[in-house]
Amino acid sequence: MTDSVDEPIETVTEAELERQAEELRRASAVFGKIRESVGSRVVGQNAMMERLLVGLLTGGHVLLEGVPGLAKTLAVRTLADAVHTTFRRIQFTPDLLPADLIGTLIWDESQREFVPKKGPIFANLVLADEVNRAPAKVQSALLEAMQERQVTIGDASYPVPVPFLVLATQNPIEHEGTYPLPEAQVDRFMLKIRVDYPEREEERQILRLMSSDELAPVEAVATPEEILRARAMLPDIRLDERVENYILDLVRATRDAGAIDPELGRWVEYGASPRASIFLARTARANAFLEGRPFTVPEDVRAFALDVLRHRIMLTFEAEAELITSEEILDRVLAAVPSP
Repeated sequence: MTDSVDEPIETVTEAELERQAEELRRASAVFGKIRESVGSRVVGQNAMMERLLVGLLTGGHVLLEGVPGLAKTLAVRTLADAVHTTFRRIQFTPDLLPADLIGTLIWDESQREFVPKKGPIFANLVLADEVNRAPAKVQSALLEAMQERQVTIGDASYPVPVPFLVLATQNPIEHEGTYPLPEAQVDRFMLKIRVDYPEREEERQILRLMSSDELAPVEAVATPEEILRARAMLPDIRLDERVENYILDLVRATRDAGAIDPELGRWVEYGASPRASIFLARTARANAFLEGRPFTVPEDVRAFALDVLRHRIMLTFEAEAELITSEEILDRVLAAVPSP
């Protein structure tokens, strides 16, 4: 029997901590430049822009919901202009075909064979405008790209570019000619953002900025490589066990809402899945990163709780009959679950 030798405990020096903090500051400064560049064209809607930045940083797809004219499409296009990436806007319509989205096989006379012609989905940033207007087959093709990061054309699969991000919009007030998004696809969106009207002074600035049809120029201030380097730093953002427990308490409370209030139990059919816990942790780390912190706090979780959870709880018919919204339920859950 040999004597065991204790392995030395790895310690992090103060110099190493300072070096890590400096790397974090430099990486987060890139997103500050993106925010500033986008702000030269998009007025107000700061909450929406922060969430688009989190989507870009984490690689989590984003669904924007709001009435027409709230700069949803403009914000996405401007974000793409601020980053040296490929960008495609796809207008979803009832007559759109999967081949219009992902591409198809065409006959190449010189090679005497069918070769793939890739569709607009092969871009770093994809704007799926009015995504709920496309039929189920098109939505299924989009789901594969979002979930698997690849597209099947014929018998072969082709990876989408890296980074890859789908930013989709939908109009909540128009139902004619629309197809409800499948639950599996809605769940693949990390965030669902409700876009609201701007404040009065913000609208005044919009009025002055849009006095001509020409958009203000936007400088491209970041590269895909910088985005990927920043994304690789997210796992190093400390997620304390108390913050972890807070995330788990919130998500599990949506599954047993009746324990908080019997009335909530009548309104919630199904709670959020474990994917919600994953996305809450990811957005918390991203929010800390954008604020230049190497650690998360409960406020990082609460900041994105509604956007992560609102499309992941299913309401009962009784709740819908009483015009109860998922936001009302989540507000009561957030108020009931103690914060560390």
